[in-house]
Amino acid sequence: MKLKLTNIRIPVSANPNVKNAVCQQFHIRHEDVQDFKIVRQAIDARKKNKVMFDYQVAVTLPDNYKSLLEKDGVSEYKEPVQLQYPEWKDDLRPVVVGFGPSGMFAALYLARCHAKPIILERGGKIEDRKRAVADFLYTKTLNPNSNVQFGEGGAGTFSDGKLNTNVHSEYNDFVLQEFYKHGAHEDVTYMQNPHVGTDYLEKVVRNIRLEIESLGGEFHFNTVFTDFKKQDEVLELFCEPALKIKTHHVLLGLGHSARDTIKRLYERGMEMEAKPFSMGVRIEHQQRRINRMQYGDAARILPPASYKGVVHLEDRSVYTFCMCPGGTVMASTNDPETIVTNGMSERNRDKANSNSALLVNVNPDDYLKDNPLDGLDYQEKYERLAFQVAGDYRAPGNLVGEFLQGKVAERYRSVKPSYPHGVCFCDLHRCLPDYVVDSLKKALPLFDRKMPGFADPDAVLTGVETRSSSPVRMVRGDDRMCSVKGIYPIGEGAGYAGGIMSAAIDGLKTAIFLSFQQ
Repeated sequence: MKLKLTNIRIPVSANPNVKNAVCQQFHIRHEDVQDFKIVRQAIDARKKNKVMFDYQVAVTLPDNYKSLLEKDGVSEYKEPVQLQYPEWKDDLRPVVVGFGPSGMFAALYLARCHAKPIILERGGKIEDRKRAVADFLYTKTLNPNSNVQFGEGGAGTFSDGKLNTNVHSEYNDFVLQEFYKHGAHEDVTYMQNPHVGTDYLEKVVRNIRLEIESLGGEFHFNTVFTDFKKQDEVLELFCEPALKIKTHHVLLGLGHSARDTIKRLYERGMEMEAKPFSMGVRIEHQQRRINRMQYGDAARILPPASYKGVVHLEDRSVYTFCMCPGGTVMASTNDPETIVTNGMSERNRDKANSNSALLVNVNPDDYLKDNPLDGLDYQEKYERLAFQVAGDYRAPGNLVGEFLQGKVAERYRSVKPSYPHGVCFCDLHRCLPDYVVDSLKKALPLFDRKMPGFADPDAVLTGVETRSSSPVRMVRGDDRMCSVKGIYPIGEGAGYAGGIMSAAIDGLKTAIFLSFQQ
């Protein structure tokens, strides 16, 4: 029989032999353990003088251990869902637009159904995309179609590769296992807050593409989906450079930065609605200070610490998002003469600073005039204002100390900004809405009460962070189809996900639904 055992706590000062701890806690003989697997590992640092590892394990035991089921923390282990791959029957191949997390997992599933999907990606292959990103970071030469936002792997490829999610889905384990099978470290399958790392994501994304190609999938990189027409049940897609494709099914994983395509689809009659999103800055601390803040003395033997927090004000919420331990603040725009920030960490998270988005919720009432796409223009307005602060690709910013005093810092102190083009200190009212700046000022001291040291006067605020989620939702029905029959919006750009995991699951669920409904 296979059991799930929980509440296995081991002091971090010990060399954690999890199997020994399990056998001792549950009075199991070592020789009776037929199979043993860690299914979850977390760090409990609520008591800084007694930081603990917290484990859940799956263990296979002889039937004479059935009495264990009567104990707290013991249950029968439920195996992760095993997907079925029905044979694709349609005479036309499905088309997946965008090879970010949603498109990637949709295409992978369809390929295993022998659908031979056609994948359109406006950016380049990962190796070409890396060169384009490097060109922008080092020479400020921007390729609008292949950059941190666009290209093989999507925007998440140049991030921390975090695989944690608030989505409780039966497909979570499947997605994590696929990341591991395609090149991520095994611990992504069991860590409480798993992350792949930008350097490993490159390998994962390439390997998923190679599997899809081996099953007959067809990729068109540097190809922008621009328009479509519908005749009877057939959709004809038009792309640049010149390419036409006929299909019955389009899985639309555009990402939230494909503003030109989103606007064109709205003009062509696709129903869309405005939705809330967020705006703010990146806050950057010395990583060693965050380690000490989170772990106390145990920081010397633990991996780089992360944090997550939220403050509810009278009329707004301010929260941290996409926290990148030991990482860098990225120049993430895809439009000339705009500033967009994001965060990135490699697998080892070994850079000097940590950074996190510090965001304020933006409601449709804040920007909606007469068009559900007004949020796209609202984002772009502040991204262009951010560029105008310095007149080049330096990012607007300030230090927390001066920001809270209503002043502008003259130079950085103990925290050296990691933004590759440099930071131009300014009054952040120049490039963010007043309510965002005012909410950040109110929230920082409140965060500091929860996490002493968070409002470090030397911490760097770098703007602007505008692309944490889409301000538009492409309306779809229970059949996961939008108002245009045959088009299935998926992922973050469609307004149905927020992060790598939730986007991957959304694309996967749509591909599964489509495969079983054909």
